[in-house]
Amino acid sequence: MKKNFCSLSHIQLAFGFTLLASGVAIGQMRVITGTVTDNINNKPISGVSIFQEGSDTVSVSDGSGIYRVQVSGENPVLVFKHPDYPERKVSLRDRVSVDVSLDIENEKELQNQNGDGNEKAIEEVVLNAGYYKVRDKERTGSISRVSAKDIENQPVTNVLASAQGRMSGVSITQNSGTPGGGFDIQIRGKNSIRREGNEPLYIIDGVPILSESPSAYSATILPYGSISPLNAINPNDIESFEVLKDADATAIYGSRGANGVIIVTTKKGRKGRSELKLNTSYSISNVANRLKMMNTSEYLGMRRQAFQNDGITAIPAIAYDLNTWSKERNTDWQRELIGNNADASVVQFSLSGGSDNTSYLISYGHQEQSTVYPAGFQYKTNNLTGNFNYRSADRKLEVNLTNTVSFQDNNVVNDDLTKRSLTLSPNAPALYNADGSLNWENNTFTNPVASFVSEYLNTSSFINTGTQLSYQLFPFISLKFSGGMTFNNFEEYSLKPHTMYNPSLGLNSSTSNSSKNNSSGFSYILEPQIVGDYSWNDHSLEMLIGATLQQSETKSGTIQGYGFESNALIRNIAASKTKVIGDQVNNQYNYTAVFARLNYKYLKRYIVNVTGRRDGSSRFGPSNRFGNFGAVGAAWLVSEEPWMKDISWLSLAKIRGSIGTSGNDRIGDYQYLDTYTVSTNIYNNITGLNPSRLYNPNFSWEKTLKKELAAEFSLFKNRWNLSAAYYENTSSNQLVGIPLPATTGFPSIQSNLPAKVQNTGWEFETSVQVLKNSKFRYDTSFNLSIPNSKLLEFPNLEGSTYANQYVIGYPTSLVKVYQYEGINPQTGLYQFKDFNGDGKISSPDDNKVIERIGMRFFGGWSNNVSYGPWSASFLWYFVKQRNWNYNKQMVIPGSMNNQPVEVLDVWSASNPSGTYMPYSSGSVAAKMSAHSFFQNSTAAIGDASFIRLKNVQINYRIPVREFGIKEAMIYVQGQNLLTITKYFGLDPEFVLNGFLPPLKTYSVGFQITF
Repeated sequence: MKKNFCSLSHIQLAFGFTLLASGVAIGQMRVITGTVTDNINNKPISGVSIFQEGSDTVSVSDGSGIYRVQVSGENPVLVFKHPDYPERKVSLRDRVSVDVSLDIENEKELQNQNGDGNEKAIEEVVLNAGYYKVRDKERTGSISRVSAKDIENQPVTNVLASAQGRMSGVSITQNSGTPGGGFDIQIRGKNSIRREGNEPLYIIDGVPILSESPSAYSATILPYGSISPLNAINPNDIESFEVLKDADATAIYGSRGANGVIIVTTKKGRKGRSELKLNTSYSISNVANRLKMMNTSEYLGMRRQAFQNDGITAIPAIAYDLNTWSKERNTDWQRELIGNNADASVVQFSLSGGSDNTSYLISYGHQEQSTVYPAGFQYKTNNLTGNFNYRSADRKLEVNLTNTVSFQDNNVVNDDLTKRSLTLSPNAPALYNADGSLNWENNTFTNPVASFVSEYLNTSSFINTGTQLSYQLFPFISLKFSGGMTFNNFEEYSLKPHTMYNPSLGLNSSTSNSSKNNSSGFSYILEPQIVGDYSWNDHSLEMLIGATLQQSETKSGTIQGYGFESNALIRNIAASKTKVIGDQVNNQYNYTAVFARLNYKYLKRYIVNVTGRRDGSSRFGPSNRFGNFGAVGAAWLVSEEPWMKDISWLSLAKIRGSIGTSGNDRIGDYQYLDTYTVSTNIYNNITGLNPSRLYNPNFSWEKTLKKELAAEFSLFKNRWNLSAAYYENTSSNQLVGIPLPATTGFPSIQSNLPAKVQNTGWEFETSVQVLKNSKFRYDTSFNLSIPNSKLLEFPNLEGSTYANQYVIGYPTSLVKVYQYEGINPQTGLYQFKDFNGDGKISSPDDNKVIERIGMRFFGGWSNNVSYGPWSASFLWYFVKQRNWNYNKQMVIPGSMNNQPVEVLDVWSASNPSGTYMPYSSGSVAAKMSAHSFFQNSTAAIGDASFIRLKNVQINYRIPVREFGIKEAMIYVQGQNLLTITKYFGLDPEFVLNGFLPPLKTYSVGFQITF
């Protein structure tokens, strides 16, 4: 499976051409280097934009305050801009090195001189687009950014929880409130029919990582077995979190950018004295919302009525809730089973510093988090991050080394108790006997906490290391190299000892079983690049040419053990009596590409950005391994036009657009080959092989055509910013398993489905600096996304196995349900529309109602206030959507299961508007059938919209400078504090049946810097 996909001669030819074409300008250019600091503490300032007056070639000072910028002419003037300091201009004359100090103390004096003071210092936000950086003002693509200020100190273990609601076009949903779980992230909708085909590309410090850990046994406690790769990154170590969305931003990543790109950049050291920072916090979490369930009196009344309705006069002996258990007991099982306070503690140390040419940062964080279950389960993480930066004295050579090491250890119950907490009878017996042993109430009670001895455990070791080298060959040409490697080792156990069952069954450790999965992945990437930039007269040109070589290898294997001499040996599967060894799989993935970017600016207001990439992937057959992807983006800075200069209140007006393609090869390895699995049947002492997949070398890339048109404005000297964008993404060549007749011996064959999925939408963002002076500041921002998705084409859909799953013109997330038409007064049963008129309700003839499951719009409203040493922020997150409600998972009312108080609204002759049909014990087939249809009807789908106070933070900076301490801060935080909704269920954001929803969290912390 190893093959060289590209020739080095292509890179050599491009490099030679670049040198020849650019060599004539060597004598006209020079490079200025230096350091930017503040005048109070001589502290280096990062993020300062430095450029020659009249030129668009911009340099940005790094974490050590060091910059390098190209200039031309006899006496150029350098401009230094930063949002927190007044603008400064420096005349260079013949100097090649200039150190600049930005004087915050003289701000008021400069205001008097300039008339508008600090407002002249236009905020120059610089975005990380992966292979290059771009000023926000000049970007042609769609890039959203969340800074460290919004991420750090939040009571979360994953940065995705911090980013929720802060970016337009990016929908983030936490899959579970159980620690160590995953997130569902959609960047401008779902492009692929397959769930795994919608994962974005994750890049940490320039190194791509796997999307999710390959879990085999966690699906009973973590939805989809999803474990986020960003669990390995401490949110407090993150400097910025960028999301690339449109074609202009993602096409340079080719086949990996169809679903968007998430770029995580960790913090780096700065020039100046060494800093030692300690950050510690403690938080308490609990279930944010509980359903109000029937009490014992209401429940027992429902049960008795159910038997009466079913014509059963003698209560069956197995109805222990009516015959045996105490009628006086009334237990809130939500409080008992999922009502504990989950506490978490975080301790983090970091040491950073640097000199003129070097900087460093070392950070260590440790976190422990318990669960809301009444048991001692814990999730532990240890994170070590290191960054080192070196720049030579002549500023030509720069070296950046980044390293992240993470160890995660998770231990939770093997089965989520959320559903059990809702259905357990309120008069069920106590969980424990007086002596502390489990109570089985004379074999009439299945004790739910007995499952606590059935554990799910996983451990994960993650290493991510990257290297970036840059050498300035000429004033306008630099050679760059970036490379890195990622290693992940994941091990999980599912332990099911016999003690999880009632002792009366007479089981012993010979019936205990244990399952183990071990997988590891190693990936490395090498990317040589040539970077050039050149300006002349009114023209500016930036160029990037590079190549990518990536190889990944994953190994996995499962083993189960059945029967142990003692449960003390249950984790040692070698001690089991029977062992079942699964396939030991070794997958290789080879990927190569060449890419280029050309950015052209004219008159500082007309910008064109062209990117292209040719990819090769080993996941396709020999004739389809290569694909071409590219994009064109353009921007017009209208406010730079001479006829716009006299509009004093307009700071920026920009129109931009893009069009291009990106691809998708997320189908797994070796899907085009004939593959075999080891047979579990042994014949004549020979182990056979079973064919598991058919050969098909003809399928190829999924492709997504992306279009976007946007407008951006900045008013009143950048106090009010607003933007609007419209996008259209069309995905074709869907990679799916095409179903085959059973006579072929195979369920499906991997192929391209000739279907098209289109995602369109509007995105709006605005931010306002309401108040801004030396003591009091208040700014607010708002974002709104209005997505729309539909299936454009699907040849022969009605004749395919997908006919009951998709409809042309509707989203791929639709569901087909029965039309609920109330309760029949003659039969007392639910009734539904008989679409085919055959006198009976059946599928697929009568489930014809199409319900659009999912979001109609979503967004966030963020506010930041500061006064002296005090600062506060809060974020509201809102979603308009329809989804399944509690009726979907409801067991038939009247059976031995508790119900929400809403079920008390039962239909009767005296209550003809009742919602639920007369109770039934579950013994009447017609009633069970009617309830089953009810669970899959329009009655089970409703409004799941909500407004949530997602995050609140209050900080107080303690005045400690007189004690030689640089900074000290106390903060309190809250997460998911308040939810406003009419949704019928536990949580409107998280509607998966039987899983714990995201938790409400309160946190207090302390941070000190020496």
